[in-house]
Amino acid sequence: MLRAQGRAVHQCDGGWVPVFVDPEKSIALMSVGFLLEKPDEAVVWRGPKKSALIKQFVRDVAWGPLDYLVVDTPPGTSDEHMATVEALRPYSCLGALVVTTPQAVAVGDVRRELTFCRKAGLQVIGVVENMSGFVCPHCTECTNVFSTGGGEELARHAGVPFLGSVPLDPTLARSLEEGGDFIQDFPKSPAFPALSAIAQKILEQTATTLS
Repeated sequence: MLRAQGRAVHQCDGGWVPVFVDPEKSIALMSVGFLLEKPDEAVVWRGPKKSALIKQFVRDVAWGPLDYLVVDTPPGTSDEHMATVEALRPYSCLGALVVTTPQAVAVGDVRRELTFCRKAGLQVIGVVENMSGFVCPHCTECTNVFSTGGGEELARHAGVPFLGSVPLDPTLARSLEEGGDFIQDFPKSPAFPALSAIAQKILEQTATTLS
């Protein structure tokens, strides 16, 4: 998605140098994928080794001054999530952004993730509902392929902010697969205003928390 595959991680006096994805060095990236010899190699590690690497990514990477540090985690409530929360706790972690799809099975899984956040003392920034309807590119009619409203109902029940819904959009998927700039390439996409509104809400909420 960020056209960073195959890039190498180097060492400096401050630790690992992250991979920068743009000439201005405005976005720094670190991934276990950079440490593998082959891109198709599986990471078959037990919990303690994975937890140690997560701590290294927080502590031993020369991030430099940051506006935000975003950690993309897989679904669930595994050792990796606990290790991430504990590694970030000394740095006043702002909170978790929880993403779900509308159907009941997915909402049930995410409900357990909200419970995890509560037990871990992690503030929930909000809930986002992804794949919320498919907007026809020809007639602009929205069809709720996976039902709708599950994310909003989950947020209401949990007492956390609902940040918005993002519709299915083939142009967004293609842009991500090709490593394109979705915002620049498809400004008329129905996903564009949804993503922009969600991002603005996150920025406003985190600014309030920081102040």
